[in-house]
Amino acid sequence: MSPLSRILTLLVLTCLAACDRKPDDRSSAEGSHGTAVSGNSAKPSASSLQPDPITSPLAVRITRGKRWVTEFECARCHEGTGVETPPMTKQCVGCHQAILQNRFTFTDTETGKEKAPPATAMRKWRANVVHLRQLPNLADLGQVLRPEWITEFLLAPHDLRPALPASMPRLPLSREQASDIAAYLVRGAPAPGSPHSGGDVDRGAAVFAAKGCGTCHAYGGTDRPAAVTDPRFLASDALLAPDLSFTRDRFRSDQLDTWLSAPQHLRKGALMPNPKLSAEERRDVIAYVLRRPLPYVQAPPVPKTLPLLERPVAFDEVNQAVFRKVCWHCHAQPDFARGDGGPGMTGGFGFKPRKLDLSEYSAILGGYLDERGERRSVFTLATNFPKESNGRPMLLAVLHARQLEERGQSAPVRGMPLGLPALSPEQIQLVASWIDQGRPR
Repeated sequence: MSPLSRILTLLVLTCLAACDRKPDDRSSAEGSHGTAVSGNSAKPSASSLQPDPITSPLAVRITRGKRWVTEFECARCHEGTGVETPPMTKQCVGCHQAILQNRFTFTDTETGKEKAPPATAMRKWRANVVHLRQLPNLADLGQVLRPEWITEFLLAPHDLRPALPASMPRLPLSREQASDIAAYLVRGAPAPGSPHSGGDVDRGAAVFAAKGCGTCHAYGGTDRPAAVTDPRFLASDALLAPDLSFTRDRFRSDQLDTWLSAPQHLRKGALMPNPKLSAEERRDVIAYVLRRPLPYVQAPPVPKTLPLLERPVAFDEVNQAVFRKVCWHCHAQPDFARGDGGPGMTGGFGFKPRKLDLSEYSAILGGYLDERGERRSVFTLATNFPKESNGRPMLLAVLHARQLEERGQSAPVRGMPLGLPALSPEQIQLVASWIDQGRPR
């Protein structure tokens, strides 16, 4: 059996059965924009980002935070976590980078030796690696980020990096766990200094444009950097450039001047280049980033549901367009995936094993394990979904939920694919038509 499923691992679709969970009653205030533009949930405003009233001593919270970082398997995707790096079979970004750099090897089960896949297989895999090619390094976050923002972002992730197709998935974290993780990630941070003041917003806008900052950075819901549209940037560090409209909430303003003058001084290996600004230019750019009025941005509408297809739709067509293309990495038999069926099958990222196998027709009909450990069909109606979606089979409900999440709306089930772009209306139409026609083989 090809090691493809093992190799193009794992983050994409965590457990469908997180679907059984009722939505939490966390409420989100309007963001600094007035509304959420994209992502998994509405953004908190700057005024809501206050220290958590956690009473445990800081040292205890940091210790717990390291435990949560380990248990929620942050190192499967991120470097710089300070915990043990998992084996290649459980790395998401690391595995994809090894494939793209033609240095991937795996352990031969017969000889026990490391070997490289055939060149033809490597070429095929490289062509198919689209997502999870690069993610932020988490080292030295306390030098630049506010722990209050990290806590809120973990609880309600949103689209922070518009050039990056993947986004942070919503993990099953409590507020205390998220706060503990934030305390751990910013451990050893310097004491807060004086917040930034001064500078001229209009002069800062001119410097921002003259220095080409918009080549990598978006700034506001309507501004899109060249990295989004220019193919030259698709595999570059520009993918990780955040939307600067979040800076006033997430970044330590007392560190912005140092960041603009010597990024690598604050974070070793920082991808941000030195823009070579004078002290006055830095003050003006910071004023522009922190004080420019942010426009109200209306979130794009949820795509309309396409009518069911009148032509016959068989499993093979749905399998090639959806299940095999998107779902297999996280929902497959362990033997198919060479020891790990993915988080949607064997568990991971804080989710229980759900035994949902989407690798073949008969397995899909077998369903998944619910919270009680009982088998449920993925075609069971999702009765806890919003009124306009009631009556949708659970499989369709999670696909539509991802469309809501991308627009900053909450959903009572976790959207799939987890942390990746929603399926297209045409792909969802294909699945819906297949189900409506009785799921023909």
